[in-house]
Amino acid sequence: MKIQVIQQKIYEIRGQKVMLDFDLAELYETETRILNQAVKRNLARFPGDFMFQLTEKELTNNSSQFVMSSSKHRGVKYLPYAFTEQGVAMLSGVLKSEKAINVNIAIMRAFVFIRQYALTHKDLTDKLKEIETKYDKQFRDVYEALNFLINKEQQQTEPSSRKRIGFKRQNDIE
Repeated sequence: MKIQVIQQKIYEIRGQKVMLDFDLAELYETETRILNQAVKRNLARFPGDFMFQLTEKELTNNSSQFVMSSSKHRGVKYLPYAFTEQGVAMLSGVLKSEKAINVNIAIMRAFVFIRQYALTHKDLTDKLKEIETKYDKQFRDVYEALNFLINKEQQQTEPSSRKRIGFKRQNDIE
């Protein structure tokens, strides 16, 4: 199974990376209701930080993000369940088919890839901020020097009230 396919089914909801029950059912090649029945039979394995049910507002706000399976697999009154990485790992203990094992391995690899990417991205962001800070100071120094030179030049070109010294032309004497 391609990791890219799985990555497209990982969403961020409530600040967590999750997969939805209908996407998992599709990957496991089963019906959503069968997956949810297996989970409900083993509910003690799925505490709130492993799985939670979306609210109607979350479903509405995120509906553009994911493509819902047809309503024949889920009644309109049923809201999807979201499984965190730990919840998906726990599914491997509940769904014991060969397909489920292989899919779970692929899903775990996808979560690990996303986590590594996020860490790499954070490292790059930190380095960019460090470089930006370093060069901002240098550019600020250059900017201040330019302003000083511009101000000095303006002061020299402006007529001053001080008495001029040196050679005086006839017009300057009066």
